[in-house]
Amino acid sequence: MDIRDTNLAWHRSTRCGSSACVETAADSDAVYMRDGKDPRGPVLAFSHAAWRDLIDGVKGDGFTASSRGDG
Repeated sequence: MDIRDTNLAWHRSTRCGSSACVETAADSDAVYMRDGKDPRGPVLAFSHAAWRDLIDGVKGDGFTASSRGDG
């Protein structure tokens, strides 16, 4: 199944002032993320647990220079 052909409800942050933001959607299986400038392009899929870990890491500044590859 190509997730791009499903009827997911895609959302963009209210802080986004253009199409140059990521968009997210979710269903019972996963949380999906895509480039708002290229909605027919690749889609990343995260388990719900992995998505929570990602969001918690971003909110808690859990990404150090070495984990980003620039240190």
